[in-house]
Amino acid sequence: MSETLVVAPSWIGDAVLSQPLLARLALRDPGGAIDVLAPAWAGAVYGRMPQVRRTIPFPFGHGQLGLAARRRFAKALPRYDRAVVLPNSLKSALVPWFAGIPVRTGWRGEMRYGLLNDLRVLDEAALPLIAERYAALAQPAGEAFDRPLDPPRLAADPARAAATAAKFALAGDGPVLALAPGAEYGPAKRWPARHFAAVARAHAGRGFRVWLFGSAKDAEVTAAVAREAGVPVADLAGRTGLDEAIDLLSLAARVVTNDSGLMHVAAALDRPLAAVFGSSSPGYTPPLSPRARVVTLSLACSPCFARECPLGHTDCLQKLDPAQVLAALD
Repeated sequence: MSETLVVAPSWIGDAVLSQPLLARLALRDPGGAIDVLAPAWAGAVYGRMPQVRRTIPFPFGHGQLGLAARRRFAKALPRYDRAVVLPNSLKSALVPWFAGIPVRTGWRGEMRYGLLNDLRVLDEAALPLIAERYAALAQPAGEAFDRPLDPPRLAADPARAAATAAKFALAGDGPVLALAPGAEYGPAKRWPARHFAAVARAHAGRGFRVWLFGSAKDAEVTAAVAREAGVPVADLAGRTGLDEAIDLLSLAARVVTNDSGLMHVAAALDRPLAAVFGSSSPGYTPPLSPRARVVTLSLACSPCFARECPLGHTDCLQKLDPAQVLAALD
């Protein structure tokens, strides 16, 4: 029985994709305990993973080094037998090292020799998915990766979800279509608002209620979808916390998203999902669910992984017709 600290990634989707790692750690050490060191928002995600005892909020922002503050923070942590560091940055390995955790596991990354003493060398071809790369760290170094990989799962509480729906006055008849038209990474990941609106109209005509999801940064995009749709919608962008968004997504009969954190949340909630990919690759971070369908044109210029289209046309998304997404959902 051991005490393990997992240093979590800083993106919602990557946090969801770390769940198979946690499941494998728990399986290998049934009597042990797993804590997760993560940004404060991540408690909404890790709180739905039964393998996690608690989430410890990480008080340092992106790009903030603060060596003395990190050392003080590390010295105040409980004692752990092992740390598993998921980000590849040097900074992410500092706290386990300062804390004197005996075994510190992670992939070779940004000059982390010494900070990590169970340093692994990644074979990207053998482990193409980021979820596989995380999960492989649960195994001893050199051991062949254990397939198949179980998909990430988030626990949903129907009573809590119903209470959240009531809070936002979302009660009503008919199944729910959830649309998440934002993407934190940039516009080259965003299917046009008019295409999301076409999907909304098609479902409203079939008796679906339409809910729009996103952060406050996505409010402009969701407002454009609502205008273009011309049907009643509930625009929740910026109104819900992540915890509440997860509750409400668990009620959806269908979900359409870009390649985003909410895509991975919907997949982990086992919701029927159509995931639109443009500049990014479904070969690296696909939605890992048998009820998810990836919709992409696979143009010669994609994936480019750019935040904005380097060719100026974003054809990979503009030319992806709503009919393809409707067919994927059906």
